[in-house]
Amino acid sequence: MDTWQILHIPDNPPIAPDQQPTVDVIASLIDPKFANTLVRRLNQISPLENLRHVKRVKKKFVEGGKTQLSVILCPASENGNQLGSMQNDVQELMNSHKLSPFITKVCKYAALSKEEWEEQCKLWPTSYHPPTYNIDGITGFSEEDSQSVFRFMKYAIHLAKSSDNLVVNAAVIVDPLVKQVITTACDQTCSSYSPTNKITLETSCCEKLEAFISHSDSDGVLNHQTVHSNSFQDKSKQLCTGLSCLYPWQWADQQSDMSSCYWHPLRHAAIVAIESSAARDRYLFPSLGKIQDKSFEMDNVQSSSAGSPAKRQKTNSTNVHSDNDNLDTNGEGSSSLSARPYLCTGFDMYIVWEPCIMCAMALVHQRIRRIFFAFPNPNAGALGSVHRLQGERSLNHHYAVFRVLVPQQILSGEG
Repeated sequence: MDTWQILHIPDNPPIAPDQQPTVDVIASLIDPKFANTLVRRLNQISPLENLRHVKRVKKKFVEGGKTQLSVILCPASENGNQLGSMQNDVQELMNSHKLSPFITKVCKYAALSKEEWEEQCKLWPTSYHPPTYNIDGITGFSEEDSQSVFRFMKYAIHLAKSSDNLVVNAAVIVDPLVKQVITTACDQTCSSYSPTNKITLETSCCEKLEAFISHSDSDGVLNHQTVHSNSFQDKSKQLCTGLSCLYPWQWADQQSDMSSCYWHPLRHAAIVAIESSAARDRYLFPSLGKIQDKSFEMDNVQSSSAGSPAKRQKTNSTNVHSDNDNLDTNGEGSSSLSARPYLCTGFDMYIVWEPCIMCAMALVHQRIRRIFFAFPNPNAGALGSVHRLQGERSLNHHYAVFRVLVPQQILSGEG
C-alpha cells in the first residue's frame, strides 16, 4: 500500500445474489433498434412500481462484438401460470414484435452498498444510490478533510507504537468542527504498577489538562510531551503487550501473574479515551455536576443516525462563564466553552485497531459521530470484521464507520 485511502464500511455486509430475496419477472430478447420504442411503451403500460431499482434493459456482449439486449416485460404472477398471466397490452406488444418471453429473477430490494450492488448486477442490472446522510464524508471527502483524517490517524498509530516499543491499541477523540484533539488514550488492561499506588484517571486529567490545552499545535495534534501526559503513561506505568480489542479474553489467562502487573480487563483504549473526555468536561465545567436539573436542559431531538446535528447540553451561560474566567484555553480543544458537550456528540474517534463489541457499544452510548480505524480485527471486530454494530437498526444512535488504509512507509516508521 503506497498511498492513503479512506473506505466507507457499509452498515450491512454485501449479500450474494443467491442469498438476496428475489422475484420472478417476464423478460425477452429484443432487437436493439426497437429498444427505445419498447421501453417507452412498457413504462406506460407496465411500470415496475415495486422494482424501481431494477433496470428495464439488460445489455450483454456476445461473440463477434455484437450487443444482445433483454428487456423486462412485466412482473411475473405469483400463480402457477406465469407466462399466461400477462396483461393484454403487454401481450399485444409482445405479439407485434414477435418476442419470445422467458422467466428470470431479479433482486427484490435495492442494494444498500456498492459491494451489494455489484453482486446484484451479476443477476440483473440494478441502480445504486449511495446512502445520503447529513454528515460529511459518507459520499466522499474533500482534499482538506482527507488530509486531516490522515494526520489524525498517523498520530494514533504513533501513539500505538510509542509505548516503550510495545504495540498497543490507541484511540484519539477529535472535534472535527475545529480539527482539535479532545483526548488520547492507549490500552491499559495491564500496567506494571501496583493498584494501591494508582493515580485515578480523573485526577490525572485535571492536573494535566492545562498543559493539554496550551500545548496543542495549530493543527490540533499534541506535541510529544502532551502525548504522554494525556495518555496517562509515565515511566511507572508500562503497558504490557497484547492488543485488548483483538484478544479481549487474554487477561483471564494471565491473571496468575498479579505480583508485578495490575490487570483491568475493561480498560481498552476507547474506554480510557471516553473516561478521559468525561474527566476533561468535568474540569472545564466543574459546576455542572452540582447545579440543579432546572439550570440546564437536553435537546428534545434524539440522535437517531450518524447524520444528526451535534447535540449540546444547554447550560446556564452565566454560570459557565464565571466558572471558566481563569482558564486560558483560547478555544483550543473545544468547539464551544459556552456549553458543555453532551457526552461525545459530534466528535470523531480515530482508533488503530477495529474496536470490539464492548468498545463499539460504548461509542454508541457516547454519540460518537464517525469512527476511523486502520486495521481490521478478525477475532472480535464489531464494525465489519465479525459484527456490524453500525447497522443494528434497534439502536438509538448510529455512527459512520471508515477504514483508513495506511501507506507502508508510515507503518515502517519512514513517514
